[in-house]
Amino acid sequence: MDRTAQLVARPAQHAVAYDPGTPPGPPHLGAHLGAPRTGPASRRAAQVLADNWTGSSTVPSPGLYPHQWSWDSAFVAIGLRHVSPRRAQRELETLLDAQWGDGRIPHIVFNPSVPLDAYFPSPDFWRSSTAGRAAGAPRTVQTSGIVQPPVHALAAWLVHRADPGLSRARGFLGRMYPRLAAWHRYLLHRRDLGGGGLVSVVHPWEQGMDNAPSWDAPLSRVTPAPARSFRRADLDHGAPEDRPTDLDYGRYVRLAAEYRDGGYRDGGTGPGGGEFAVEDPSFNALLIASEHALAHIAHELGATGTARHARAERLTAALVERLWDPAEEMFFCRDLRDPHGSGDRRGSGDRHGPRGPAGALVPERGVSGLVPLLLPGLPREVAAGVVRTLRGPHFGLGTATRLVPSYDLRGEAFDPHRYWRGPAWFNTSWLLERGLRVHDARADADALRRAVVDVAAGSDFAEYVDPFTGEACGATGFSWTAALTLDLLHDDGTTPDEPPDERPAERSGRTSGTAPGTASGAAPGSGSGRTPGTTAPRATPPTAARGTTGTAGTASTASTTGTAGTTAPGTTSGTGGTAGPDSAAGADATAIEGGDRG
Repeated sequence: MDRTAQLVARPAQHAVAYDPGTPPGPPHLGAHLGAPRTGPASRRAAQVLADNWTGSSTVPSPGLYPHQWSWDSAFVAIGLRHVSPRRAQRELETLLDAQWGDGRIPHIVFNPSVPLDAYFPSPDFWRSSTAGRAAGAPRTVQTSGIVQPPVHALAAWLVHRADPGLSRARGFLGRMYPRLAAWHRYLLHRRDLGGGGLVSVVHPWEQGMDNAPSWDAPLSRVTPAPARSFRRADLDHGAPEDRPTDLDYGRYVRLAAEYRDGGYRDGGTGPGGGEFAVEDPSFNALLIASEHALAHIAHELGATGTARHARAERLTAALVERLWDPAEEMFFCRDLRDPHGSGDRRGSGDRHGPRGPAGALVPERGVSGLVPLLLPGLPREVAAGVVRTLRGPHFGLGTATRLVPSYDLRGEAFDPHRYWRGPAWFNTSWLLERGLRVHDARADADALRRAVVDVAAGSDFAEYVDPFTGEACGATGFSWTAALTLDLLHDDGTTPDEPPDERPAERSGRTSGTAPGTASGAAPGSGSGRTPGTTAPRATPPTAARGTTGTAGTASTASTTGTAGTTAPGTTSGTGGTAGPDSAAGADATAIEGGDRG
């Protein structure tokens, strides 16, 4: 039986909602089944989200990322649902109010009160309302023109489950569904650049793992923009050795400018379909997870959801067929524009031959190649292979590392502190914790959950950490770190005890503090190098290539211009059938709701 037939023949596992142990209903922040919910870690995490709330959305980190960023808001909503489902709903509503007419959800929604020179690329670079006019860019709010991973339907479904009564009273899912359906339709119809059913990214920033080594080969064919044509605002905030090189940054700018100058059109041989087109395993896995979530949403709204579950299974089959390498037991990116690609180049031989899929797999082991573990429809041997790779020498989970590094520990490009070239990020560890649990690797999932909670609290909710030492890197008080920690703390039954209330160094909200030294148990070293065991404080990374939410109290929203093939929802964000605080209670809710009244 070929792999596609094997996948289709497998019994569907549609009950998985990536929400283990948390029953639907209003949140209660008191202890439940022995799981502490108002301990020091949850209180500090809730305070981070309160501090970063703007009145309509949540900034990833004040000062560094002063706009709304797409997949950040999805992860924030997933954690925020435990303390304020109403605010979690509003987080997603604000983002989708900036959706384009062709269905795309832009990766940045700009706050007009933030100075243009505070962040690059700024609104005057993207020119969304003019360059994106043909694609239906909104006229009343400025956005970027590229996208980010589609976590949004999954987030919307989990937010609904947190308080179905509130969600139904506000018509939350009824307003979200047509927008999310249009978003998926855009990806599936406009971004299948390889013709095999998977979605392609046309810029490294779209995939979310900006500086990963998987992009090095595809980017090498891009002529960089002249250094004098732009100013890197990121270097005002971070050490150059932790950031992309000037050469790579010039390539990022060139790709974005050409996509803009082509009117943000997708496909073809010109801008949007020429120099850079990559099928990424993580991006597609998150689309599949969100297709399952859309099926649940459709069922809640009175439809069967059967077609969406079937589409998710077909996409899972395509993911395995096009991106899985059985010899390496990993998923890899496929570079569709590799001029030397003629079918696959896999360690076990070419399964497709010269008539196989276009392009070639990129032989770089990144955390993106593990994220498909999230999918319930993976063949058993594929899921088992991913778990072996996760535990093995290239990622070292449970042995060399407690959190999942972003890149191969043995790779030539590995660096424990450089963006996405080695450090551990909390969102990817959260996704893999879910995946381990989906595939019954419960001991590994429990250990990873404990590690995320311990290291997040010990690093003062850092943006990312050294995978060996847990040393805080980048910003502290980072929103998705705090939100996903809250989510893990609110799982019932197997939630670990929270760490002791050991206050980290005073947080500035902008730069990381001293290393907590909690990640691996190895004794912290001294000095300023980046070798494992060192604990020197690191500079905060820059703002380039990240989007975030607006400055406190100033973020604006705008209604959508309509979505392809759907009726644009008529309800703007922040409106609905409730007034005042929702059912959240306790210290966590007090911190959250303080910014949600009025």
